[in-house]
Amino acid sequence: MNAHIDIDPVTIERRLLSLAAYGAYEDTGVWRPVYSPAWSAAQGQVAAMFQGAGLKVKRDVVGNLWGQLEGSSGGPSIVSGSHIDSQLPGGRYDGALGIVAALTAIEALKDRYGTPKRTLEAVALCEEEGSRFPAANFWGSRAVIGHIRQDEPHAITGYDGESMSEAMEAVGLDPGRVIEAARTDIGTFLELHIEQGPLLEQANLPAAVVTAITGLRRYVVDVAGRADHAGAVPMDLRRDAMAGAVEIIHGVLDTARAMGRPAVTTVGRIAAYPNYPAIVPERVTFTVDARHPDSRALAQLYERHETLFREVGSARDLAVTWKVPLDQPPVLCDPGLVATLKDAANVVAVPILTLHSGAGHDTQVMATRRRVAMIFVRSQGGRSHTPAELTTAEDAAAGARILAAALYALAY
Repeated sequence: MNAHIDIDPVTIERRLLSLAAYGAYEDTGVWRPVYSPAWSAAQGQVAAMFQGAGLKVKRDVVGNLWGQLEGSSGGPSIVSGSHIDSQLPGGRYDGALGIVAALTAIEALKDRYGTPKRTLEAVALCEEEGSRFPAANFWGSRAVIGHIRQDEPHAITGYDGESMSEAMEAVGLDPGRVIEAARTDIGTFLELHIEQGPLLEQANLPAAVVTAITGLRRYVVDVAGRADHAGAVPMDLRRDAMAGAVEIIHGVLDTARAMGRPAVTTVGRIAAYPNYPAIVPERVTFTVDARHPDSRALAQLYERHETLFREVGSARDLAVTWKVPLDQPPVLCDPGLVATLKDAANVVAVPILTLHSGAGHDTQVMATRRRVAMIFVRSQGGRSHTPAELTTAEDAAAGARILAAALYALAY
């Protein structure tokens, strides 16, 4: 393996900034939900970049975008990339950097070594965040592994009331063909991503090799009580949905805190009805996101949360129900690929940590059918899912050099 694979930080930064222009939000943010006009324009820019790098471009039936460098010897493809959609608002690097890094690494290998033995592909997956459709997390990678039902686009509804099928049709995609996105010719998936946390910065290192990805369950909790006058009904006679919601929210956060690292729980979205200052709320709905990389500890975290839901409902005479739109088990990265990435980091002289990922990624979906591994690069201040997100071009290039060296070892 050659230790001098040329990855230009300026090229990476230029490509990232070109993508950030589509859905630009304030000075440094991105607002790019799946199947929006900004999303369509960004995918068009990715297609132009893939084509400019000499890759064969294909868009599949859910809008995933592929850039292929065909190999000489056949066999399953080696794929690298990430997602093009964003949080609302998100930053410039979450997802987009993985696409740019894959493109830049494959382009560098093609220019230096020519045709690989194994086919290499860069991918811009259409959706990962669930920021427009709460039940559609990992839509792009789920489609690739064949985990989308034929009727699902019609059944999924967005935060604003539109269906997934309507959104797909608006950008020229046929929701009746979603199952055709499934692929059986991918053998390996490598994802480069920003860390989204502070550990690399604390260690003063540019990159990490990921050994495992956290399991996570997302609840949508509904607390139903009775609407009453805010002044005329005594506290002890109320069936106050907000009081029950607050007790549950406080309890689930305390549970994760008591369990200690790496257990985490987040309440990230809340809505009250009727949502007026002089009315005791009749209904409160909120999300609970619970995560842990160890399956036994994760099961314990889930059980404690669900027990609390039931106890609060019973004690306060409230109807507490919940749905689970997202339930991902922990995933171990492929040990052979982890070793390849560590060797690649050594070859290109990039110092690394080994970490587990506390965030969910397309990689864990792909792991159900493919060999997978991940590279993290440093997030300044540990920030992500915010316009304040920042990764330097130098750190991004360091991660892309590791990726390129690993792709060389796997494909050439």
